[in-house]
Amino acid sequence: MPLKYPHIDPVAIHLGPLPIRWYSLAYLAGFLLGWRYLIYITELDQDRKDEPGRLSRLLIDEFLPWAVFGVIAGGRIGYILFYNLHMYLEHPAEMLKLWDGGMSFHGGALGTIIAMIIYSWRQKLQVLRLTDMVCCAVPIGVFFGRIANFVNGELYGRATNVPWAMIFPADPSQVPRHPSQLYEAGLEGLVLGLVLLVLIRNTKIRNRPGIVSGVFLCGYAFARMTIEFFREPDRQLGFIVGHATMGQLLSIPMVIFGLYLIARAIRRGDPAAPVPA
Repeated sequence: MPLKYPHIDPVAIHLGPLPIRWYSLAYLAGFLLGWRYLIYITELDQDRKDEPGRLSRLLIDEFLPWAVFGVIAGGRIGYILFYNLHMYLEHPAEMLKLWDGGMSFHGGALGTIIAMIIYSWRQKLQVLRLTDMVCCAVPIGVFFGRIANFVNGELYGRATNVPWAMIFPADPSQVPRHPSQLYEAGLEGLVLGLVLLVLIRNTKIRNRPGIVSGVFLCGYAFARMTIEFFREPDRQLGFIVGHATMGQLLSIPMVIFGLYLIARAIRRGDPAAPVPA
């Protein structure tokens, strides 16, 4: 017997006529907790906070709106381009209905990268120091976002007979399926977040900008490509090449660029290390 799916109202509360959905609260929690986490990371280098390229509490506060815009704009545009372009070309007004869901992680990541590059250039910061810090906070948002997907009963897994399978209300076939949203929350959120926490707390790794960013890119990509074997492919796309899904194909460039960042950081060495006489 499959586990009973816990029916949870997607609307958390009503503020008068305005429904506040769990999906929106997941984004809010991700941004606020991620912001507080970034402040914690900046305090790890208090004795070197005046070095050029280091980030301060003020710079993190000022970057928050940039991150919000990058995630939301990039996530929405990415979803439109990668997953449902034909439908949105037929119904362009639907592009603005963020409350109906439809966000791409890969698009959000690209939007945030662009925001970080521009912000670093304006503030004369070392861009890889900023990306290392922000990458540590991303799994927080991923965790809450996947939990919200589970509450909404969307992005469910493939049919299975494992004991923890569930029947999701939105599934037209009404067969037991993997709760793949929870797999993603655990692997892309909790596990990846803990790995990055261990790395960022290591002074030698923090002083080699790019390692944490590279590990994040590779870690997320491998987690996503693995879980895609349990997640039902997007109905409008199906399998893109052979048995590969869009999520797996979009993860390949993340692995390549992540490995490049790690190799580059190791090759450059520790910029904080004393130069031999």
